[in-house]
Amino acid sequence: MSGNPDDERLEELREKKMEELRERQQGDGDAEAREEAQQRAEAQQEAVLKQYLTDGARQRLNAVEMSKPEFAKQVKQQVAALAQSGRVQGRIDEDQMRDLLKELQPEQQSFDIRRR
Repeated sequence: MSGNPDDERLEELREKKMEELRERQQGDGDAEAREEAQQRAEAQQEAVLKQYLTDGARQRLNAVEMSKPEFAKQVKQQVAALAQSGRVQGRIDEDQMRDLLKELQPEQQSFDIRRR
């Protein structure tokens, strides 16, 4: 009876399903590794920011992060890169952070509306 086509088909489906499960488990492991690496990078970036930013500068950056999270992320990456390359002397205070934010902020378009 082992020559039954239904049994053979069922066995093929089982093997295929097991292979899919093995591949999915491998993929999950890669995703976990990537997520863990990203968390480590973010923690390292936060440590660098704490070292090089005064409390006022950090508060200003956190305020920007509330309204513009993507822009704040870009600024954090920029500050961390500057600090790691040794281009930051001392600590960045609130005034310097304000200047840096103005410098990095994309040009805003102004709309001049005239009524006829």
